[in-house]
Formats: sequence, structure tokens, C-alpha cells
Amino acid sequence: MTRALTALLLALPLLLGAPGAAPAQPAAPAASPAGPSAAAPPALLPVPPALRGPWFAGGCASPTAMLHVTARAVARLPAEGPARLIRFAEARAQDGWVVGTGRGAEAPRILLRGDATALRTAEPDAKLRDDRLPGDTPLAEWRRCAAPPPAFAALHGEGLAMLGALEVLEAACGGPEAGSAGCLAALVAEGDVSGDRLLSVAEIARLVRGMTWMMAAAEDASPEGVLAAGGGGMLAGVAIGRLAMESLDYDGDGRLSAAELGQDRVALTRSLGAEGGRPLRLEGVQEGIGLLRGLLDGVMAP
Repeated sequence: MTRALTALLLALPLLLGAPGAAPAQPAAPAASPAGPSAAAPPALLPVPPALRGPWFAGGCASPTAMLHVTARAVARLPAEGPARLIRFAEARAQDGWVVGTGRGAEAPRILLRGDATALRTAEPDAKLRDDRLPGDTPLAEWRRCAAPPPAFAALHGEGLAMLGALEVLEAACGGPEAGSAGCLAALVAEGDVSGDRLLSVAEIARLVRGMTWMMAAAEDASPEGVLAAGGGGMLAGVAIGRLAMESLDYDGDGRLSAAELGQDRVALTRSLGAEGGRPLRLEGVQEGIGLLRGLLDGVMAP
């Protein structure tokens, strides 16, 4: 787990900033169409803003469950029992409902209908046809509360914040028109708690803890499982934050800026080489890297 999270965080600037600007290249001849165009992606209707945010079942003093709705996801978090996180691969309007469909073999679905003060949801069986939704699926009733109960906020607050932040990052970093600079700026903005437009070890650790919550919720973890994942995320978050700081903090101020995250990843401005010299033998370098990799694998092994 720690090794995977470390790789994820250190690769995040590269993965999210994949469409980086590169030096201008001669225009290539236009390719002739070789076949039919790729199929359009499924429709993704965002959940109306009035339905987003936290909802509760039961009384506000001691609710039996919490439902958190974002633009493209729903997290159902019972006080007892497994969590359920559905991130929409497809969402559409149907007969007054918003129908969100997740990924996976079963393609879980959830239907939402309501206004800013009351919400109804249905989670139909996988075998129920789309044109018959919601059918006789039981409906759940949700209400707003003035403030989330402390137990729910303490257990799920950071994870839900990361869920919303991830959607912001996907919007800023995805698609053919996304650029690395805007993507990295969004990453810093979402992770920056102090407001200084930089990322500290604690702020990076917070992002990691949020990711561990999302991983646990996506696996239908119980409240105890979510709590255990949070404990592991706390330790891993600090370790990953320090490792990222040592790797990317070029000015040594103890914080990461968008420029440091994007160093050598936004534009290839220093990769043109020099005319003098001859190629060096790289066998010794490769052996050294192999030894270092083995050492790191031993240190980071669970």
C-alpha cells in the first residue's frame, strides 16, 4: 500500500500534467481517415447543484446514514455497514430522475430526484432494465442537517474533500485541451489549506489520507475498515509528503510550488543538448540504479 501511494503521489504531476506544452515541431501531414471515427463517450450529465452536498437519513442528532453527492459521484456512508462509492462513468436524465452509472462488471446505478431540501434515491438491481427504472426498487429518503454530526465529519470529512478535489483535478487535467500548467495549478489550489499557494508536507499528507479513504470506500469498507485505512493513510501520508518534499523542493523552503511540481514536465526547454563531447558508457550507471532500486524496495516493502 505504501509503495503504491508513494508512486502515485510522485507520478501525480506527470500523470495529471500529461498534455504538457512541448517545443514547436514541424507540422506533420494530415493523416487520411483510415476508418470510422471513434465512438463518442457516454453522456455525463452533472448532478444539479441543488442536490449536491451532504444528506442524512434519520434524525440529525443521530442519523443512520450519510449520503454525499458531488457533481459526478455519490458516497453512501451508513453508521453501521459497508460504505458505497459510485463514481459516474455515465449520467443522464430519465423521467425526472438523474441516473448515474458507475464502472465495473456490475455497473452499479443510483437514481436521484429532489430539491435543495429533500432528496430521494433508488439503487436498482443490476438485472433491472434501464427503460423500466426505477421499477419497484425501494426509495430512500434523505434530509439536510444544519451541521454534520461530529462522528461522520471526523471519519469521512477528509475523504469527501478529496473526492470533490479529484473531480476538480479531472476537469482541469483531462481532455485534449488541458495543459500541464493549469493542471498543476489546480493540484496546488486543491491541496493548499493555508492559502499560501504552496504545498507543505502536512498538505500533501492530507491528500494521501483522502486517497486512502476513497480506496477504502470504493471497496465497500465498513466504518471500522475506513477508520483503519485512515490510520494507515496518516502514516503513509507523512512519509510520502516528506519523500515528495525531498524529491521536488528545489529551493529548499520546505514547501512545493506549482513551478516545482512542473519542473521539466510542463515544457521541454532544456533538452536540446550540446555539440561537443561523446556518449558515456551507461553500464555502471544502470548497475547503480539497480542497487538503489533494490534498496528502496526493501525500505518501502509493507
